[in-house]
Amino acid sequence: MVLMLQSSLRKPVTRIITPLCRGLLALGLSANMISALGALGTVASALFFYPHGNFWVGTLVVAFFVLFDLLDGTMARLSNSGSSSWGALLDSTLDRISDASILAGVLLYLISKNDDLVPVVLVALVAGGLVSYIKARAESLGIVCNGGFAERTERLIIAVLAIGLTGLHVPFTLAVGMWILALASIYTMTERLRIVFVATRR
Repeated sequence: MVLMLQSSLRKPVTRIITPLCRGLLALGLSANMISALGALGTVASALFFYPHGNFWVGTLVVAFFVLFDLLDGTMARLSNSGSSSWGALLDSTLDRISDASILAGVLLYLISKNDDLVPVVLVALVAGGLVSYIKARAESLGIVCNGGFAERTERLIIAVLAIGLTGLHVPFTLAVGMWILALASIYTMTERLRIVFVATRR
């Protein structure tokens, strides 16, 4: 269902952002520049706002920079040089850094409060990184390892939604969101390990 939803949304979203991407290219900006700006903004805002408990404003700023990730792929396809292996690697690496910084900012806040949620967020952080690592490692071995219960988009939505609602003082949202994120990441990690295991036994 998630993959169907993503597929159904991809075309209309691309249609909406294409004029903006053409405009950014006309200004001399490249897809790699947008990737770097988005990642830099996400990391800076997450590590500035979240450790101080400014979850609502921080989430608004983080969400703005996360949206840059919608632009770089389309810009790469529209540019004269087209997509490149370096651009794909850079984008993937910056995505991992951005995702980690969001949970790291929350983790710093929870550590300062001696909160019992620290181990849960730490598990979510590590497991989320492993979900991406397993896919990358599998593909380096020639094994297709797509899908899973909670891919990057789903994990990001869960995290940002939980943090943002916490900033609006909705009770228990951070705890519930981080538990869901940790369990979903572990489950997805297990799914991808199973995909690779099955593929290597053929």
